[in-house]
Amino acid sequence: MPYFDAASSAPLHPVARQALLAALDEGWADPARLYREGRRARLLLDAARETAAESVGCRPDELAFTPSGTRALHDGIAGALAGRRRAGRRLIVSAVEHSAVFQAAAAHEASGGTVAEVPVDRTGRVEPEAYAAALREAPEDIALACLQSANHEVGTVQPVAEAAEACAADGVPLLVDAAQSLGWGPVEGRWSLLTASAHKWGGPSGVGLLAVRKGTRFRPAPVDERESGRAPGFENLPAIVAAAASLRAVRAEAAEEAERLRGLVDRIRARVPELVPDVEVVGDPERRLPHLVTFSCLYVDGEALLHELDRAEFSVSSGSSCTSSTLVPSHVLRAMGVLSEGNIRVSLPRGTAGTDVERFLEVLPGVVAGVRERLGAPEAVAAAAAEAAAEASGLVVDSLGKRCPIPVIELAKVIGDVPVGEVVTVLSDDEAARLDIPAWCEMRGQTYEGERPAERGTAYRVRRRA
Repeated sequence: MPYFDAASSAPLHPVARQALLAALDEGWADPARLYREGRRARLLLDAARETAAESVGCRPDELAFTPSGTRALHDGIAGALAGRRRAGRRLIVSAVEHSAVFQAAAAHEASGGTVAEVPVDRTGRVEPEAYAAALREAPEDIALACLQSANHEVGTVQPVAEAAEACAADGVPLLVDAAQSLGWGPVEGRWSLLTASAHKWGGPSGVGLLAVRKGTRFRPAPVDERESGRAPGFENLPAIVAAAASLRAVRAEAAEEAERLRGLVDRIRARVPELVPDVEVVGDPERRLPHLVTFSCLYVDGEALLHELDRAEFSVSSGSSCTSSTLVPSHVLRAMGVLSEGNIRVSLPRGTAGTDVERFLEVLPGVVAGVRERLGAPEAVAAAAAEAAAEASGLVVDSLGKRCPIPVIELAKVIGDVPVGEVVTVLSDDEAARLDIPAWCEMRGQTYEGERPAERGTAYRVRRRA
């Protein structure tokens, strides 16, 4: 069964497995002890730290191992903010950071700090000028800036080097979340702090990295004397050894494998819009991770699509609101202003066969068509579309109580019966409609007139342009 969700967690690399098994026999003792077994464990820990630091591009004494990448983000942000408390209380983040960054930002606001969010363009990329402009707002109060190296949902690579230069010019430390990119290469630029997660590159879960470069003011919470006070508890030494060994291994393979996977992803990016009508491929087409592609399908329930692909033996992920218990679209897709319904993220692990990609392309059109037919999408029910238009009561479509993608499907059914230049109003209480109706207008060449509060839900106005 092809596994296409490496961005969530990559399969364990063979080198990680070998190192893990070996370290289970040699690295079980406490590396803080001075007896023979402790010294042996300390040698393994030091060697792992040197290996990982070389891949990160920092000194070994600047690198700490944490229980996860999420823990590294929380501890990195908290430590940097505490270390620069006298410098300011303002935190700069991009609109597409990992949710852990926003959770840390919310905790900072709750304690009296402020947060500034830098927007992204439709490809999910932060413009360097916009990031620099955020730094110029109240520069005397900025404590820390955060920017991911590459986005975890759409694969867009961020201008970290340019942001780091702007931060350095203003004396602001930059924390980079490199979870998605570190396995493909080092992060360029004069960053101050960096975090990563081993299971993203094929290491074992339960190991994160937190690098804090010398000269960066940092005050860790008083949790433990281990890992320079930056991570609590007994080190998971076998997992740490496996994480470092696998990081070195994937880096050695990165150039060749990136070129091969980029070709497969290019194939998906080109063929999906040809094979499936009404699809938007999102993310930067050039400045992106080599193994990841995301696209959204109109008139499709994302959860149903994932289930059908799973039945067809393909494991993929989604940022669609229809796959979330909160029914709120992905904050990344929302910030980009792109379609969220029927969203699919394909992230290929190392070693993915081209035949698996071809079979995915063969299966996908039928899966999407089947889901659309069950939902009564326009392509599937031309007769029902005319009937629905007749029952639409003028220019108002009542989709209250209906979840994605039904409001957009009902809009698509009636738009052809609205005179050119006239407006149709869609009533919806689904949060996803706020993103998906404007995205539909962009894709279908119609004009989105905006929204207004309704007695129940929200009224979205669409003017027929063609």
